[in-house]
Amino acid sequence: HIQDPASQRLTWNKPPKSVLVIKKIRDASLLQPFKELCVYLTEENNMIVYVEKKVLEDPAIANDENFGPVKKKFCTFREDYDDISNQIDFIICLGGDGTLLYASSLFQGSVPPVMAFHLGSLGFLTPFNFENFQSQVTQVIEGNAALVLRSRLKVKVVKEHREKMTVQNGIEENGVVSTSMEKEGGKQIMQYQVLNEVVVDRGPSSYLSNVDVFLDGHLITTVQGDGVIVSTPTGSTAYAAAAGASMIHPNVPAIMITPICPHSLSFRPIVVPAGVELKIMLSPDARNTAWVSFDGRKRQEICHGDSISITTSCYPLPSICFRDPVSDWFESLAECLHWNVRKKQNNFAVEEEE
Repeated sequence: HIQDPASQRLTWNKPPKSVLVIKKIRDASLLQPFKELCVYLTEENNMIVYVEKKVLEDPAIANDENFGPVKKKFCTFREDYDDISNQIDFIICLGGDGTLLYASSLFQGSVPPVMAFHLGSLGFLTPFNFENFQSQVTQVIEGNAALVLRSRLKVKVVKEHREKMTVQNGIEENGVVSTSMEKEGGKQIMQYQVLNEVVVDRGPSSYLSNVDVFLDGHLITTVQGDGVIVSTPTGSTAYAAAAGASMIHPNVPAIMITPICPHSLSFRPIVVPAGVELKIMLSPDARNTAWVSFDGRKRQEICHGDSISITTSCYPLPSICFRDPVSDWFESLAECLHWNVRKKQNNFAVEEEE
């Protein structure tokens, strides 16, 4: 049975009570939409609104006396310190695609439905326009909306224990929060949920990267070049598209492997089934280390003996559609990437045909 993408609909078992509002920080143009949305949610819908603490530390919000009564109703949290995973019914993002990626990173397990307004620079993943936000938010609260389940990647990084890494205030030297780590048999294990892509690159080194890629335990290739991108279908329109990969609809169950500037003319991007497990390691004869990042965050060095395991997560991100999964995707291709936009060819004049 192949599921029809149009059959995915948002339904509530009980009316939603709590909403997480994620706002792009350091963007003055979002202050007014943020205030209007929060007033609407708290006063018109009696919702419990969660907001990140650093958002409210913006002087323009902190010093606004008219917004004071609304701020007192907020529940605040801090990334990497407070667990809100079981307290949120749905999420509203104000900003660009980065806000949706950030929302994904906050939920390492099940993700609430996400409604994303495009108030940033691109907006490929953010289909809603803020002008009519009241009616659109009301439709979501009533459960009248289509969904697209965006698959994520479950990534496990295993590092050989090295004495140079010390923990200070819960943060490792490389910036990774120590609470997401486990130590087993002298190894350090970190896990991530990734919406767009895992990027392995050569970092600051002038040498080619040299990494081995395994699929279900079998060595399939060695990447010699600037690096390799392992992406979801959602990430196929991001870094992978810039590196020459095909763009894949988010309902297609797949993982994409795209080389970055490979030192081989025949190294084409490939698509593998969603259920496989990929493993990436430095080649034994690699001249230098590699670096890895997850949706552009948590960048860290990979040395000999370390490994990165990647498979499809069982926790997708439910993204609320403006119309439906197919229409929204092609609309984004046209509006954001100008896909196949060209001047049309003129038809023949009647005299020429004769």
